[in-house]
Amino acid sequence: MAVLSSLLCSSARLVTLSRLGFGEHAVCKRISWLSLSVQLYTSDASHPSVDPLSSGLERYKDLQKYFNKRLKATYRRFSHIPDHSVVCGHHHVYFVEGDGIYRMDQRQREPVPEQVLNLRQVSGQEEKTGLDSEERKKRIQWTVQRLRLSPQEKHLAATLKATYREEPRCVVVRLGKRNSSPLDSPHVVFSMDKVFSFEWATDKVLFYTTLEGLRCSRVFRLDLTSSGSRITSVYEETHPDVFVEVALSRDRQILSINCNSRTSSEVLLIDKTTSCLEAFLVQPRQLDLMYHVEHWRKCLVILTNTGPGQEYQVVQAPLSEPSMVSWVPLFTPGPGTALKDMDVVGDHCVLTARNPAGELVLIVVPLTHTKEAYTVQLPSWACGIHTKKPGRADQHSVLEFLISSPVHFPVPYCLYPEDGLLLSGTKDGSSPEKQGNYTTTRLEACNQDGTLVPMTLFHSLPVEGLSQAPLLVHVYGAYGRDLNMDFCPVQRLLLEQGWALAYCHIRGGGERGLSWQRQARVEGKQKGVEDLQACLNHLFSLGISSPQLTALAACSAGAVPVGALCNRHPHMMRAVTLQAPFLDVLGAMEDPSLPLTLEDIEEWGDPVGNPEHRLTISSYCPLHNITPQVLTGGSVREKCSCSFFVHWLIFSPILPLTADSVFLVLLECEPAPNIVLNIQPGSNHLGPEDLELMLEEEALALAFLYTELGLDPPRSPRNRKR
Repeated sequence: MAVLSSLLCSSARLVTLSRLGFGEHAVCKRISWLSLSVQLYTSDASHPSVDPLSSGLERYKDLQKYFNKRLKATYRRFSHIPDHSVVCGHHHVYFVEGDGIYRMDQRQREPVPEQVLNLRQVSGQEEKTGLDSEERKKRIQWTVQRLRLSPQEKHLAATLKATYREEPRCVVVRLGKRNSSPLDSPHVVFSMDKVFSFEWATDKVLFYTTLEGLRCSRVFRLDLTSSGSRITSVYEETHPDVFVEVALSRDRQILSINCNSRTSSEVLLIDKTTSCLEAFLVQPRQLDLMYHVEHWRKCLVILTNTGPGQEYQVVQAPLSEPSMVSWVPLFTPGPGTALKDMDVVGDHCVLTARNPAGELVLIVVPLTHTKEAYTVQLPSWACGIHTKKPGRADQHSVLEFLISSPVHFPVPYCLYPEDGLLLSGTKDGSSPEKQGNYTTTRLEACNQDGTLVPMTLFHSLPVEGLSQAPLLVHVYGAYGRDLNMDFCPVQRLLLEQGWALAYCHIRGGGERGLSWQRQARVEGKQKGVEDLQACLNHLFSLGISSPQLTALAACSAGAVPVGALCNRHPHMMRAVTLQAPFLDVLGAMEDPSLPLTLEDIEEWGDPVGNPEHRLTISSYCPLHNITPQVLTGGSVREKCSCSFFVHWLIFSPILPLTADSVFLVLLECEPAPNIVLNIQPGSNHLGPEDLELMLEEEALALAFLYTELGLDPPRSPRNRKR
């Protein structure tokens, strides 16, 4: 199971209009006195064009076309990237391909794919899009998010996501036999919108949660009967700041109902081996107690923050007496090592951790001899790891996972914890180091309070040769979540073009454990801004790039430290790109009617009920600290002109492009900054799911960066000297 998702709550839930940008009421007050040079771009041809706003985009068009071609070629190069979307049943392998879900019978010598679900036939209750029915059919696209097989492979459940919809749809397919009668062939027996998480208890019983107003608070049970289906309510959470998910233990014996807030947990379990399928509580909610449960031999293996300094450790309890009074410590990491995830593989607990140097490692704890724990080193470039949920036919004593970095494509590995054996799963045995001459350098910047802030730098030239290299700096620093460092073809392309890429692991994130997050919560939010400033100063002091060649990139809550730094020190960067930015912290936290405000009080504070919290938020909130930026140096008046590229999400396919629609407030400078407002109708929190739209918008962002940083257009690969 993914502990970060369970304990820290999914970042995909941060999708509310205030989180995507600005509180509308606050923007309308400020838009009148700000002089902006806004260039508005939309990827949806159905939107009316506004010439005065869009004409400035012509300066990026040629480069956008060029980068669109380069990105398509780059994505084709990495089209063979392995993933864990294939689901193994007892006899069939299930996979997603193009227009549907397919399966192949592994017992056949030459298996032929059989379609289980045709996505084009998923029907009809789409949200009104303002398009006629024919046009809607052309534009609506469904993608598969999650697959789950019932224990004996009688049914398959899947959640589907459509363009112009935020809520997923769950469909349940009854699986028939190949060449069976039409009545026994695969067909949909149940369909429901707004299903978030779901797991099978038996072949006919599915537990699931529903997404209402960006919150999951209820668990339901679906019973499939010979006459149809029956739905009953199982659990309802009353705390407004708690998010509820259902999950299955790795050995498939226990189904858990995980109820997590930002700072506390409560877990209910359902023993699948019993006929009643009744839920029972592990440990009642307790302030600042977080825990995650796995199952092993009628015992519970629990990852919980009861270790020294309220950091994570592993404890054990009997299934019959699961409460905290029965918890016995099994493993506590050494100082500076942060536990990130946990899997129970056979008779071993396998922990994903970051060591004091910031490197990813695996710690294997034999559950029968816990004092014999050992560490498995991963390649030094490894920055992201994704473990595979084992299929019914997979070996449960082997941990399969993928490791990657922003510039190293995913490589499959297998860990055999019984033998301590780590094997690469690449067919030709090649290692990613041979696929690009790139260096991963781990650095530390010293903040003004003496805190060492870790950074990860990717570069193709030696550090001393990076003085003229353009620099793209990534940052997040919120909710205790690590900065996303999975493989990204766009980042690989930039590295191939001579860029340096810096990932700043500022406080507020989770890279150095729970205390790293606690230091930059509520009153400590300023520390994240100071950390980012220290990182930039350290990079420049090492001779890496320069402010005029530096761009910052952030998404969602990562826009808070970026926006605050732009207000204070706009001379430290030349351009900024923001994806679904959260910029009006004060306005959002003042409005308890917004879906995530009550939940986020533990992260940002309560400006309504606590005057000190209000002062703190007001001191850094990007929207509420805008000032004209004119810099002077000696007798020369230097004008600041930091440019901005903002990916803006809306959930209506038709956007009236009036002055009141442009909720964009950044810096008032002389000359006015170039600001590109990139509207993405129907996108999710991370942008459009359609590959063509995504490439088009990434190409525009690259064209923006090259133009604003004054870089020469990159040469085509075939024009380079061999």
